Amino acid sequence: MSEVKKVALVTGANRGLGLETCRQLAKQNIKVILTSRNEEKGKLAADKLRAEGLHVIYHSLDVTNPDSVARLAEFVKSQFGRLDILINNAGVLLDYAESDGSIFNLKLKTLQSTLETNTIGPLLLCQALIPIMKQHNYGRVVNVSSGAGQLHDMSTGYPSYRISKTALNAVTRIFANELEGTNILVNAVCPGWVRTDMGGANATRTVEQGVDSIVWLATLADDGPTSSFFRDRQPIEW
Repeated sequence: MSEVKKVALVTGANRGLGLETCRQLAKQNIKVILTSRNEEKGKLAADKLRAEGLHVIYHSLDVTNPDSVARLAEFVKSQFGRLDILINNAGVLLDYAESDGSIFNLKLKTLQSTLETNTIGPLLLCQALIPIMKQHNYGRVVNVSSGAGQLHDMSTGYPSYRISKTALNAVTRIFANELEGTNILVNAVCPGWVRTDMGGANATRTVEQGVDSIVWLATLADDGPTSSFFRDRQPIEW
């Protein structure tokens, strides 16, 4: 009997790191659900990957909307009956709108909007989708974080983004620790400074380099690490 093909779901996947993650996972014969808030752009991205001969389908998702997350979970259960990989990639960097990047001038609305996407969104998706993984005692959850959220060398600038990624790291560890003893591994990853719309043209890494550790964590062996933070496939401090 042939092995059941794994199913992966990637958020914020119509461009950049998310799109390339979908591409690399699909190249490993994994069924990929590409999700995005913008339906038109998401469908175009999925069409592009299918034109490359890859097994990718599209489903709309607003990670800040609990009803949207619930609809996605129902779709996964009814369409596939399983989920093996969850990549929480959707993220925003809204601090550019602040005058000087100082936390003294941080607008509450900016912080709230950033947390909704970067922290609460992944939390909602883990709550909705990890129970599906539990049915087969297999899962790989990868939360795309940032070195900007590391507490051990926390600096100034981009306060909303930093706070949201630090909180995402906490979410990662809490889920991982509650799942200890299962074959559901939950880790965070810093892709580095990548040439995407968020990273800008001067970033030092290509998209392909940025997704390497994401895809590696998404396909860990059963004895792989959990409750850890990685960059370039190496553990780093929280």
